[in-house]
Amino acid sequence: MRRQFLLVVGFLAICSYLALAQQNAAPAASGQQTEAPAASDQQTEAPAASNAQCIDCHSKSRPQIVSEWKQSKHSQVNVGCIDCHGAGHASASDVAKVKIARSEICAHCHQAQVDQDRRGKHSIALAAMRTMPNAHWRPARSLQPEPAGRGQAVCVDCHRIGSSAVKEEVTFERFGGIEGGALERGGGACGSCHSRHTFSVEEARQPQACQYCHSGPDHDQWGMYASSRHGIQFDLKQRRLLPADAAVPTCQTCHMPNGDHEVRTSWGYRGISRPLPSDKEWAADRTEIMKAVNIIGSNGEENPLAVTMKAAEVMRFTQEDWQRDRDKMVKVCVQCHSESYVKQQLQAGDDMVRLADHFLAEAIRVVSGLYKDRLLPPPQPERNYPWLTRFDPPPTLIEQMLETMYLEHRTSAFQGKFHGSLNYALADGRGKMRQDLDAITDLAKELRRSHAATGTHPPVKTASPAKPKAK
Repeated sequence: MRRQFLLVVGFLAICSYLALAQQNAAPAASGQQTEAPAASDQQTEAPAASNAQCIDCHSKSRPQIVSEWKQSKHSQVNVGCIDCHGAGHASASDVAKVKIARSEICAHCHQAQVDQDRRGKHSIALAAMRTMPNAHWRPARSLQPEPAGRGQAVCVDCHRIGSSAVKEEVTFERFGGIEGGALERGGGACGSCHSRHTFSVEEARQPQACQYCHSGPDHDQWGMYASSRHGIQFDLKQRRLLPADAAVPTCQTCHMPNGDHEVRTSWGYRGISRPLPSDKEWAADRTEIMKAVNIIGSNGEENPLAVTMKAAEVMRFTQEDWQRDRDKMVKVCVQCHSESYVKQQLQAGDDMVRLADHFLAEAIRVVSGLYKDRLLPPPQPERNYPWLTRFDPPPTLIEQMLETMYLEHRTSAFQGKFHGSLNYALADGRGKMRQDLDAITDLAKELRRSHAATGTHPPVKTASPAKPKAK
């Protein structure tokens, strides 16, 4: 039996050898010649990088990156360098081939979170900045901050979190685009909250993750939270002076419930919404503000800026959209408070918006009156309303005071109230707005008295926010 088995195996081996020999001889028999690989084929491009190669190289040149990655969950589930940055960069001579890990890359694994983010305000942060009255023509990357720390360049650092993939046809192509590769795509994106290369979820859940962008005189939401009862208690909790399971809300608790990345608020664009309130006095005040912000024209018509803001959902344009975001916040707050208390507190915030609107509208009317009477040169010949966000220092003291009243003190008033910070809501907000209105009114009276006494206009410099002429 064994002998027969060996004979069969041998026979099959001989057949295989003869078949292979006939196959190799076939090209020659048919007049074809086998060609050796061309020299150019042998000199192929450098092999693509591997995760092991990246780790080996960067352990020497950028060890902190490797250390951070090793601490991440990505390393635990074998998500390596080339998964986010591609395999094109394999040596020091081809660094330009490395891909920027934008939100589009993150979406390969985190599609739900990216989709949520693109419906929220973070994804349109860059678009929101470009909808400012005279920002769309400015080269964002080339601008340098002015000595006083003003200028659009200081805004781009945080606002580039926005991704141009969101409503690009309106917010970016319409306004000339954003220069630069990573910046064009919102280089900050996911990494702004989940710091590279650890991409820690735990880090992004802490309120300090919001502090980098949400600080400063015209958007100090961090200070408002930190000085509120919520923020004070969380600070004590982090210091382990309160139990670890103490029910203390963070920024993320209220604005990203259950990890929902769709960060939106009902008041949206600096507390301005398009549907006018039913209260006639408030509606008149809101109309003055929207004219000064350039959302609507002098006759109430929507300006091109409003079209862009509507497409990008920078602000709420319908009562239904406003109510949707309000209801979402109520659902969060009732987890710790009664529904009646929640609605009472939110109504108090709405009332602060109304009061702040009235103070600001009165100040706008004062300055607009100076334009109409030509006691101040208007921003444009036919425009009798100020530019409240112009990125150029307003040319006169009274206009500077009005801008500060709008950008800083009004924001502190209503956002401080919603965040539960009495200092921001009352002292830095409502109180300073009252002082601003009195000072602006007094300055306007002085300008009118000076003109009446001399019959001449006071000497002032003009600084129109219109796009400068090409040289």
